[in-house]
Amino acid sequence: MDWRRVDVAVETRAPTGETAAYLSDGPDALLVDPAGRTPTLDDAVRATDVAHVAVTHHHPDHVGAVADYARATGATVWARRGRTESFEAATGIAPDRTFTEGTTIPAGDGVTVLDLSGHAPEHVGFVTDAGVVSGDVAVAEGSVVVGAPEGDMRAYLTSLRRLHARNPRTLCPGHGPTIDSPRAVCRGLIEHRLERERGVWEAVASGAATPNAIVDRAYEKDLTGVRDLALATVRAHLEKLAVDGAVRWDGRRARPARASRR
Repeated sequence: MDWRRVDVAVETRAPTGETAAYLSDGPDALLVDPAGRTPTLDDAVRATDVAHVAVTHHHPDHVGAVADYARATGATVWARRGRTESFEAATGIAPDRTFTEGTTIPAGDGVTVLDLSGHAPEHVGFVTDAGVVSGDVAVAEGSVVVGAPEGDMRAYLTSLRRLHARNPRTLCPGHGPTIDSPRAVCRGLIEHRLERERGVWEAVASGAATPNAIVDRAYEKDLTGVRDLALATVRAHLEKLAVDGAVRWDGRRARPARASRR
């Protein structure tokens, strides 16, 4: 079962300025991540038998037209079990049904839900034999923001490792081009996150205690316009390092828990 992609211009921190919506083919199609209502997406929806609507996660740049398309098509609206209140707050519509890891949405030959949390706590992917609609877990170029308090770095690395192990034909991301070499991209993103983690730990070990001070030492690039994202990312790394036993972190200040990195 193939995925049709429609890019939607939307307010987003992603450099593309767009979020990709996806439509599965066949009967009773699934519409994923309708970020906004556009003539192109309207035409695609009208040309498809849309019976289901769902999102990879609840960030504003992925959910803007969920309610519009659900009402226009009469589709069943799906949300992650245990996250229905945040789904309704984000989309303006209550879900009809809920899914968990392994749920099969009866669209075409079936679309299976895969837990891909980390970028957001409710983040999932949608799996067919053609590939995985993977939201904001992976991008072909650059990296993904995993920022506290919502982002969970341990969960995010687990999600990348799960995708690497599955080795799907393609990853269909929320931003940027389709990923035709999922394993290579996942390996690169894992290496990037672990390299950033080493930089954060080394900053703490050298005496940087606050997120601002750690950002100044761990990042060797101009952060104009994205410093808030870097700060949130550093906090997520500190939370992971604290769980790992490498630092002590009270939410404001960090200090080493041991003399050398494992």
